[in-house]
Amino acid sequence: ARDAEVLARCGVIASMQPHFDAEWGGEGDLYDARLGKARAATLNDFAMLAKTGVALSFSSDAPVTPIDPWSTIRAAVHHHQPTNAISARGAFAAATRGGWRAGGINDGLTGTLTPGAPASYAVWEVDDLVVAGSHEKVQRWSTDPRSRVPALPDVSPGADLPRCVRTVHRGQVLYDRDAG
Repeated sequence: ARDAEVLARCGVIASMQPHFDAEWGGEGDLYDARLGKARAATLNDFAMLAKTGVALSFSSDAPVTPIDPWSTIRAAVHHHQPTNAISARGAFAAATRGGWRAGGINDGLTGTLTPGAPASYAVWEVDDLVVAGSHEKVQRWSTDPRSRVPALPDVSPGADLPRCVRTVHRGQVLYDRDAG
């Protein structure tokens, strides 16, 4: 945590791959077997980094882990060490705006869907949208419709994750599932 505070003061952006924890972080998995339980429990501590002010950027590290942003978000939210997990909203920000910021673009628009922002986005087919707080106390107010917290796809284990329908970069369609 002390090192994380230094990283935060220096403005470091942590480029992390939550799939690593999902693939190798559980009891008896690779980290546990190679590094031991005590060290494995400290790896990929997204919550600690976020709490100390380190900006997060999530990616896949393909081809080591799949390019699948919603399962990346799921992995960050459902870390094998619950205290290391972050909220779906925080994981979504790290998987979207975080990547732009890590690439040196921090103009307040890029990576958001707001008027005036570059038109780079993905369209997803989603089964269920939910509003979920990161903690039981937050859950009580954030799920109240009056809080106006936008819903996100359900990333709980076992839920069907969104499917990509279209990607657009700077107004140009790169992928269209229905185009044939």
